[in-house]
Amino acid sequence: MKSDRLIFYIDGFNLYFGLKSRGWRKYYWLDLEQMCSRLLRPNQELVKIRYFTARINQSPEDKRKRQQTYLEALETLPLVQIHYGAYLATPQKCIKCSHEFTKYSEKRSDVNIAVKLITDAMENLYDSAVLISADSDLTPAVEAIGKHFPSKRIRLFFPPERSSVSLRNACHIYCGVLNKTTVSRSQLPHTVISKAGHPLTRPVHWS
Repeated sequence: MKSDRLIFYIDGFNLYFGLKSRGWRKYYWLDLEQMCSRLLRPNQELVKIRYFTARINQSPEDKRKRQQTYLEALETLPLVQIHYGAYLATPQKCIKCSHEFTKYSEKRSDVNIAVKLITDAMENLYDSAVLISADSDLTPAVEAIGKHFPSKRIRLFFPPERSSVSLRNACHIYCGVLNKTTVSRSQLPHTVISKAGHPLTRPVHWS
């Protein structure tokens, strides 16, 4: 029997904040290949993992360094491809006290995911796409695939503490919420050798 080719599309910030909401900081050192492999069913073949994120250049230096270490560790995984959006600073003012502050937010990941979902379907790179996100902005892209590529299937996992009714209804198969067992057993080694040959150690803050 022909295997079902799967590509995973992981909304990095959605997953991060889901883990953070559960207090699972010690699981941030996540091995995406292990995690996705654990989510496979019989007769499914993992062909690629697309990870969508943005570099947090405006954040405190220690946080930026932790993210950079993790991204370099992910680059050592053969099936993982990282796609970058933008991390933007937006001036804000409190409507009650007029205090001015800066709000940082990730931009373009939803658009990048939508584009890859559709173009990968056009190029027939997958039989099923597995989406790990709860961003309702992805609903139109999923609906478009259902309309124009009826042989393709979109499977959905929600990150912890995240959900979207519209996205769940648009996807062909709802697989549930990522659980503690899956993420806790899918951790990178304590030290990873980067592609450039230097050691990358799990941040102490994530222990």
